[in-house]
Amino acid sequence: MEYELIFYTKNKNIIFNPTVNIYMEIPPDKKVMEIGASIFWFGEEGILYSISKKTEPQSLEEAKKLVSEFKQVLGGRKVCMLVDVTNTSESTREVRDYAAQEFPTFIKAIAMISRSALGKMLANLFFTVKSQPYPTKMFNSETEAREWLKQYV
Repeated sequence: MEYELIFYTKNKNIIFNPTVNIYMEIPPDKKVMEIGASIFWFGEEGILYSISKKTEPQSLEEAKKLVSEFKQVLGGRKVCMLVDVTNTSESTREVRDYAAQEFPTFIKAIAMISRSALGKMLANLFFTVKSQPYPTKMFNSETEAREWLKQYV
């Protein structure tokens, strides 16, 4: 169910739609790609930005297809990612295991941001339970996350 909350302030109305509650704005001059539950683009500094969309949990087959498509886009490169996990969905153990196995083949480092306690919890759970051979860290702002990632680019 999609809904909006309208906050009335002295000078204007501010509309908050939780289904599109994101930290990052997509730059108008960037080529934006969409694969499965992710919208992504490359930033000037070589960082791959990604926004997770709210979707139903993926099956293992869907996850394999999406990772394959993602790897094709990357063309064999490893990247640093800044991911807005606000709308990340829960995943099954087999999907998490598959992701933990595949991510090191194309990830140098991941910085995550979220406005959602659930998004933070799911991301922290995944990266705590499945220790990865690349740096991961949760941030409260895109600026802090980007600055941290620059050391790995």
